[in-house]
Amino acid sequence: MRYTLFENQKDTIVLVARILLMVLFVMFGWSKLTGFAGTVAYMTSSGAPVPELSAVIAVVMELVVGVALLVGFFTRPLALLLAVYTLGTAIIGHHYWNMTGAVQYDNMIHFYKNIAIIGGLLLLCVTGPGKYSFDRR
Repeated sequence: MRYTLFENQKDTIVLVARILLMVLFVMFGWSKLTGFAGTVAYMTSSGAPVPELSAVIAVVMELVVGVALLVGFFTRPLALLLAVYTLGTAIIGHHYWNMTGAVQYDNMIHFYKNIAIIGGLLLLCVTGPGKYSFDRR
């Protein structure tokens, strides 16, 4: 049995899902770019390798790749790349297994939020961007 109600709106739903999935990346990528010194300081405090380079990578991945996915440009490979990046940020930035108390709980939430986002990115990688995208033009 096919769900014809959603089938007729599939491309619209994929567009909305793509936008909702990218809001987080674009917002925080922009804030990392406009507050770059603070981003480097945060990378340093979180133990990220080569903090300046990590900050540049974060801006590129979150803002540049985020905007590309928002408009549906090179969607499948970039969704996969962003999924790998998101896994890396979960492991490096939210290592709750080394923490205790409220900080552990907060980082556990962020870690599993990243895991859920990876699921959405992998789904986007498989489904593609839908017809409302640069990939389809």
